[in-house]
Amino acid sequence: MPKVALVTGSNKGIGFAIVRSLCKQFNGDVFLSGRDAGRGTAAVESLNSEGLKPLFQQLDIDNPESVRAARDFFNEKYGGLDVLINNAGIAFKNADTTPFGTQAEVTLKTNFFATRDMCNEFLPIIKPGGRVVNVSSVMSSIALNRCSPELQARFRSNDITEEELVGLMERFVQEAQAGAHSQGGWPDTAYGVSKTGLTVLSRIHARKLRHERPADQILLNACCPGWVRTDMAGPTATKSPDEGAITPVYLALLPAGAGEPQGQFVMDKKVHPW
Repeated sequence: MPKVALVTGSNKGIGFAIVRSLCKQFNGDVFLSGRDAGRGTAAVESLNSEGLKPLFQQLDIDNPESVRAARDFFNEKYGGLDVLINNAGIAFKNADTTPFGTQAEVTLKTNFFATRDMCNEFLPIIKPGGRVVNVSSVMSSIALNRCSPELQARFRSNDITEEELVGLMERFVQEAQAGAHSQGGWPDTAYGVSKTGLTVLSRIHARKLRHERPADQILLNACCPGWVRTDMAGPTATKSPDEGAITPVYLALLPAGAGEPQGQFVMDKKVHPW
């Protein structure tokens, strides 16, 4: 059975560049995915014109039924998944006038809660020797440092549970909606908090894999792709999408038998202290 890789949110931007790079380097089937079948198929055809052969899977991470349908597809067709790159994410522009409470709710819905749903559905079908990469952001670290000392201590602790983390993310949304997030010890960045949550979730899930499946040698890490010229970051960013793909692909292709990095936050292929 061929090996198989899935990249979420990959019809454009960094995700698209990750698919391109995996098609050149990964020995197996590579699935480009996105909400919209039309845009996804167009993206596949664009890579076909470069001589690459990705496949397309319709997947809306915000829709639990779509997530479960994709999980069932990979389980039935491939007996699981070898590489999962959780790249799908959203960000409001700095100039956006949407109320902060709404920005908090919408941003965390995709970047934290939906990505957590992806992990909880797909981690059980990741094959031995598999690799999971959560595309976070340096903003996760910046937002962490702007949190209250109490929140920082929990987010950095090695005993925080997934339930506690979910409770804290829900609290941020509630306090943002009430206009009370600053008093609650939170920074003024919904995107940053969503990515703090994702980096901490990565640490929790890696710890869980170590405890529950130690023999399977699955490596799970969070990373920052850098400041990349995409629809999200805009045209003045310093990296091309192909440059942004380098660290996620490096983590996806860590050699068989490697024990680390595991549960780390990685930038420019280097582990950064959390």
